[in-house]
Amino acid sequence: MPESSVRHAWDGIRQGADRIDAATPADRDRAVDALRAFAILGVVLGHWLVTALVADGGTLQASSPLQHLPWLAPISWAFQTLAVFFLVGGHVATRSYTAARAKGTPYRHWLTARLSRLFKPVAAVLALWTVAATALFLSGAEFETIRTLVKLALSPLWFLVVFAALTAATPLVTRLNPLWPLAVVLHVDLLRFGLGAPQSLGWVNLAAGWLVPYTLGAAWTRGELDGRRAGWTLLAGGTAATVALVALAGYPASMVGVPGETVSNLNPPTLAAVTFGLAQCGLALLLRDRLRRTMRRPLAWAAVAFVNLSAMTIFLWHQTALMATTATGLPAGHLPGLHTVPDNLTWVAARLAWLPVFALVLTACWTAFHSYELRGPRRRSTGPSRVIRAHRSPDRTRTRPVPRA
Repeated sequence: MPESSVRHAWDGIRQGADRIDAATPADRDRAVDALRAFAILGVVLGHWLVTALVADGGTLQASSPLQHLPWLAPISWAFQTLAVFFLVGGHVATRSYTAARAKGTPYRHWLTARLSRLFKPVAAVLALWTVAATALFLSGAEFETIRTLVKLALSPLWFLVVFAALTAATPLVTRLNPLWPLAVVLHVDLLRFGLGAPQSLGWVNLAAGWLVPYTLGAAWTRGELDGRRAGWTLLAGGTAATVALVALAGYPASMVGVPGETVSNLNPPTLAAVTFGLAQCGLALLLRDRLRRTMRRPLAWAAVAFVNLSAMTIFLWHQTALMATTATGLPAGHLPGLHTVPDNLTWVAARLAWLPVFALVLTACWTAFHSYELRGPRRRSTGPSRVIRAHRSPDRTRTRPVPRA
């Protein structure tokens, strides 16, 4: 490509970023959007790095490099960012509900608006995978392969169900001290692992565990976490508790589920996952001022705004992108990093090389389905001005296509 064309394209990108920056309301807390963007990208990269589909004869079976190379567990510490999702979600939902109540908006209208933004894009995912699963079944594919693919494709939906439940409970938890759900998690784990209670009791923590960062987000809205002391307390306390639980109490080192392991820190959440989330929340709070300064740069802010506006599409379709790449490459043989057993560093290097391909396929999914996510009851204009109007704070507009996660 000629140098002049490159320069012209770059100038266009900078001008577009400048327009987005200028159109953003001055009172918007850009650190919130940056934290959400980092959290969504952390989840995507984490899944792409630790999810393996191993070709075994005519079937595809789920595996993970963490199953064969447990010393890679620190990877899960960097990319298991769900606690930050719920921290930001609790903060934004509480702020939105407070603003709606001040305007006299009925609770049911507020909740319907928020949940419709969450679940509308799900219909496209369910429709596509219903057709795909039916086609695989009729073509004679192994049931185990179909089950593995559908399970992985729809696995992001559990997050939406939990998040929707906590959103609905926002009026009840806006004043809840995070120590209460933390105490529930502690007692559930004590009963499960110390007193022989049924392991099914752990599913209580699916709500209680994620309620901890969600209520921290509400405390953030109330101004109770503005000082740096709160961030340092959460970071130091959460880190120390997690290290103690892993080193002394026998909790798994991996903060994500590992096939074949009897105990998972994530399904359902354990006390170790919750304390690790507290440390993450503390770090997120400490980074707010730095993120606000960074987001003053138009290019950085435009990138974060794009990720936020595409959050649901990215979140719902990233596993499909991985599986589409895997299935498409299968006729070429068992490709390293894609169909082979993840039991050595060669697989890790090969998987890193596949990441740009996954991103390209995800871009195709974005192109196909993002317009459906943005589609609303009213006709919208195009260009940067539409993007910024859609991206305003909840107390400034009623039409915003990206759910506050």
